[in-house]
Formats: sequence, structure tokens, C-alpha cells
Amino acid sequence: MATQTLDRAQSFSAPVGSGWLKHYYFARFAFSALWVLLAISIAKDAPVLAAIMLVGYPAWDAIANLADATLSGGPKPKLAQRLNFGFSALTAIAVAVALGTSMNSVLIVFGVWAGVSGVLQLATAVGRWKASGAQWAMILSGAQSALASVFVIRMAQGPAPVSIANIAPYAAFGAFYFAVSAISLAVGDARKGKARRTL
Repeated sequence: MATQTLDRAQSFSAPVGSGWLKHYYFARFAFSALWVLLAISIAKDAPVLAAIMLVGYPAWDAIANLADATLSGGPKPKLAQRLNFGFSALTAIAVAVALGTSMNSVLIVFGVWAGVSGVLQLATAVGRWKASGAQWAMILSGAQSALASVFVIRMAQGPAPVSIANIAPYAAFGAFYFAVSAISLAVGDARKGKARRTL
């Protein structure tokens, strides 16, 4: 009886965690994908919209990390998520200030943010590796974000003019990895559900 109760508790609690992550990853994919579409189509020729989006991107990341830290993860992931929340919130403020200087300054702020947030995202994924699936994609995303920071900063220091469209590829890769993670969790849950039904 005790074993049956434990099995039922585990079968109930596992989907709850993966269910949250699926919704979380899908929401982050949707936001990033929409952001990229607006950045390369409308915002690049609309300074006010571009400014709102540039501040809104790290602000959204801060909100998302706070929600994830509150609703999922163990002690180590929660610490990395909360640090990511704080740094992303500061980045949103820094972007707002940099907008008064130049887009090159904004790009440098984004480059620094990409590096720090990438490392923290990688730490979050490693910390929840055993408890949650699809973390390989989040590890790749975090590592690539950290590496991308170097290229973003170099681009900002170059002679070519820059705009919000220069940040779009970085956001697009983020959207891709969130989509892969969400789909991987959905497939994994479907397989587990099928296996339970055959027992």
C-alpha cells in the first residue's frame, strides 16, 4: 500500500514540474519569436517602438526568471534564477540609460547581459539536470549566449551602424532553444504517459 501511494505521488508530481517547464519554455519561445519578428520588420524603422522593445527584452527576462525561481527548481537553480532576475532588471535600467547615448552603447549593455545571463542560465540548467528533462538545450543556449556576448560587444565597437536588428539573431537563437526544450519535454511526457498506460 505504501509503495502504491508513493508511485501515485511520483506520477502526479512529475508531470506538474514538467508541465510548468513546458508552459514556461513555450511562453519564452513565443515572446522571443515575436520580438525578433517585430525587430526585423517594424521596430528597426520605428525608434520609439525599438526603445520600448530594447528595454522590454531584459525586463521580460527578469520577470520570467523570477516566476521560474518561484514555481520550480531546487536550491541551486533558484539561486541562479534569482541572480539572473536581479541582473536582468539592472540591465533593463542600463539599456534605458544607454538609449540616451547611442545604439552602440545599448549593444554593449546587451553584450554584457548576454554573457552574464548565459552563464546563469547554464548554471540553472545544470542544477536541475537530474530533476528535469530537456536541459541539454538550455545548457547549449546558456553557453552560446555567453560566447555571443563577445561578438555583440565587438560589433558595437565597430564602424558599421547598429540597430535593434543586430540583436535579433541573438534573440532568435534563444527562441529556438526554448522551442526545442518545450518540444523535448512534451515528447518525453507523451512517452512516459504511453508507458504508464501499457503497464
